[in-house]
Amino acid sequence: MTVTKTNPKFNPVHLELIKNAIGSVVDEMVLTVVRTAYSSIMKDTMDLSSAFCDRQGRMIAQGLSLPLHLGSIPDAMDKVLEHFGDDFVAGDVVILNDPYVAGGMHLPDIFMFMPVFRDNYLLGFVVLVAHFNDMGGRVPGSSAADSTEIFQEGLRIPIVKLYEKGKRNDMLLRIIRLNVRVPDIVEGDLDAQYAACRIGERGIQELADKYGIDMLKEYFDELLNYSERAARNTILSIPDGTYKFEDFLDDDGVNMGMPIPIRVRVEVTHDEILFDFEGSSKQVQGAINCTMSFVKSSVYFALRSVMSSDAPNNSGFFRPVTVKAELGSILNPRAPGACAARGVTGFRVIDAITGALSFAVPKRIRAPGEGGVTSYSISGYDIDGRFNMFREAVMGNWGGGLNRDGLDGVANPAANVGNAPCEMVEKQSPLQVEKYELVTDSGGAGQWRGGLAVRRQLTYLGESATVQLRSDRRIHPPYGLYGGRSGAPSNNELVEQGNSEQLPTKFVRQIKKGQSICHTTAGSGGYGSPFERDPGLVLSDVVNDKVSREAAKEMYGVCLNGPPWSVDEPATENLRGTHEKEPN
Repeated sequence: MTVTKTNPKFNPVHLELIKNAIGSVVDEMVLTVVRTAYSSIMKDTMDLSSAFCDRQGRMIAQGLSLPLHLGSIPDAMDKVLEHFGDDFVAGDVVILNDPYVAGGMHLPDIFMFMPVFRDNYLLGFVVLVAHFNDMGGRVPGSSAADSTEIFQEGLRIPIVKLYEKGKRNDMLLRIIRLNVRVPDIVEGDLDAQYAACRIGERGIQELADKYGIDMLKEYFDELLNYSERAARNTILSIPDGTYKFEDFLDDDGVNMGMPIPIRVRVEVTHDEILFDFEGSSKQVQGAINCTMSFVKSSVYFALRSVMSSDAPNNSGFFRPVTVKAELGSILNPRAPGACAARGVTGFRVIDAITGALSFAVPKRIRAPGEGGVTSYSISGYDIDGRFNMFREAVMGNWGGGLNRDGLDGVANPAANVGNAPCEMVEKQSPLQVEKYELVTDSGGAGQWRGGLAVRRQLTYLGESATVQLRSDRRIHPPYGLYGGRSGAPSNNELVEQGNSEQLPTKFVRQIKKGQSICHTTAGSGGYGSPFERDPGLVLSDVVNDKVSREAAKEMYGVCLNGPPWSVDEPATENLRGTHEKEPN
């Protein structure tokens, strides 16, 4: 396909101004939720995303927060237009969450769409998708990995109007409130979503007043073409060919010890690219099945990670990209397959694509990070019968890449979320933070070291609670690249009076007062041979407690004197020389 050329009648200054103005509108929507939401998962973790779609449903811009919502919003938008057609008026608001009939991802993520009119003309839709603390179901938090069908996971919301001509659908709200464990928080978060959409509506209307409706429509098209050109230029920079890789999830949360393969074939032909997941696992019993919309989000993120352009995330970027996955597979499940914990599968899709692209563009690739942020919730009833819940996603690290070490204590780039501050955890719930630390020797050894694992230990101070936790990368830790070592595996423990019991990577269980849950993310992979790492960098790692003295010698071939620490250069040269003579 021919790359769409720049239209000479468009003023590049106007294009940039309109691009940034729309970006500011959708960014302000996210910040509105952060300021007004009730739940920590929105206010602190920021598990939400915003966008603006034109009247045809094409996503023109995406706001702050989660890249993994990138491909999900257009699929849900298409379903909304298919359902309602042009039956929209000012004051309407549509919501949905169901992944099978409505284009959702999993039940805790509620999409909200508000049509934007100016002079009775439909300009488009402001969109905000956010993760809610609870949508009912068998386990608080509605995200248990051991559910086996979607009916266990909570309230399914089809495509329905929450507001019609500005009047709220109180019957729908009553149904939602009756089916969730924290109705006041859920209603407050819905109100925050609505407030954000009103902010977005006002911003787009102001743009129409400033530039005119006709000019905006023309520049919407050009913004899509701009992103398409950037995507095609990126694909052109990848050598034509077919690249394959296989990665694994440890299990599905139900059938322990049964690895789940994710296979990808990446086929590059000139300025178009195919991601084919044939051969990946069939649909599984546990709740890690992943909708196609989320798979596409993972694909688009992986491709964007090798881009140098700052072209906006919009539907134009998707045009040269094809994604295939068999119906009935873990990456395209049939109803009523459980999918609440689908996030971990999306992260593994990214890691598999990273492995495939490492054969094509090695200088642009990092080794994989912790395998995806860990999601958990701790909930219970106090002595007065009041329900309390704390929920967050534990972030981790990035892998090493060419001329760059991995990063410690940051979110997986596909998630872009943050851990809740310790003070907020203890203020909002009967929890005490015992540990929140980086783990020495957990980053994969390499010429460029992987990022360190994060450990978070929480003690429950109430009477009893249900803990739901979804993690991975214990049996199959994040791999290294080009001689780099794997990161350390993840771990979960139940701690009581100094004794610990190892827990599965995905579990639901009861805990009682004084017991602690200790979660350690995986460390990320290293890049390049550890024995080629600059001894000065190894010394710095030891000084900063990122690498132990023993690991410096064993993993990197660097001998140290001290403390005070210094490199023993003759011993290091001798040890590394011995290593080079050993057979591979």
